[in-house]
Parts: sequence; C-alpha cells; structure tokens
Amino acid sequence: MTTHEDAITGEAGERYARALFELAEDAGALAAVEKDVDALLAALFESVELARALTSPIHSSAGKGAALAAVADKLKAQDLTKQFLGVVADNGRAGDLKSVLRAFKILAAKKRGSVSADVVTADVLTQAQLKELQTALKTALGRDVEIRTEVREELIGGLIVKVGSRMFDSSLKTKLEGLRKTMKEA
Repeated sequence: MTTHEDAITGEAGERYARALFELAEDAGALAAVEKDVDALLAALFESVELARALTSPIHSSAGKGAALAAVADKLKAQDLTKQFLGVVADNGRAGDLKSVLRAFKILAAKKRGSVSADVVTADVLTQAQLKELQTALKTALGRDVEIRTEVREELIGGLIVKVGSRMFDSSLKTKLEGLRKTMKEA
C-alpha cells in the first residue's frame, strides 16, 4: 500500500487494479476501460444477486467467469476488460471485483489530478445535491473531486463520505447507534 490517501481495501484489489490500469494505459484505452469499469460498478450495485453470486463460495470460478463474461457482453465492454474479468474469475478473485474496480477508479482519478470520493446515502441524490456536495468537497480538499455514489436504505438518512482513508459519517443510523450506546452506559 502507498499513502493513506491511496489506501485501497486490500492488497489484491490494488494489484489487480494497477495491472488493469497499466494495461489500459499501454493500449491507449484508458478512457474506454474506465467507462467499462463505471458500467460494471453500476451493475454490481444494481444487481444484488450478481454481487452475491460473485462472493459466494457455492459458485465455481468458471461459473463466476461465465456470469462476468455475460455481463461484459451485455455492457459491450472492451476486449481488454473482458479478458481482465476472465483472469479475475480464473484466479478466484471475483469476490474482490468491487474493490478492484473502485481501486481502478482511484488510480484513474489520480492520473487526472483529481481525487475520488465514495458517497453512501439513504436515498438517491439529485443533481443539485451532487453538485453542492462536489463543491463542498473541492473546497475542503483543494482539488477536483469525482464522486461515486451508492444507496443503502439502512442508513435511514444522512450520508457517509470516504475520501482515501478519511471517512465522515453523518448517517442517522450511526447517530442512533451512538445514542443507544450512550444510553446503555448511563
């Protein structure tokens, strides 16, 4: 791992992401592969069944590879992306795919001179809310910020923002858990 700001969920995720990034850069296909990565991340967040299948020990590496190939075909992904997904599945790392894709996004943002922020909310953010959040983060960090969003209804309200290894959690769920802990101690 490199600096705290570059902290990525796991070493394997970072290695695979770096490999894909370097291959895409060498092939002159970085922008196209990044579009594939965005589409794959969206597919993983939209399809709970797909995400579960990739992490489940019940399904074989070959089965996970076939599922990823089908998704890549449906998304009309680049050949490089398809081959990479095959390698990930063959090496038994399909369960790490989400962290690999996020790590790739961090590398791509860094290449552009921006920073990536993962934002988790209870509801889908409007374009106005996204723009306001992006402006606030740019002011706080002093750099352009690329925001990736995820919706988790269990947060009830508020949001969680993660930039590198820094995290700000203002979710209602966390506040209620803190209140419950305080009440138990009293």
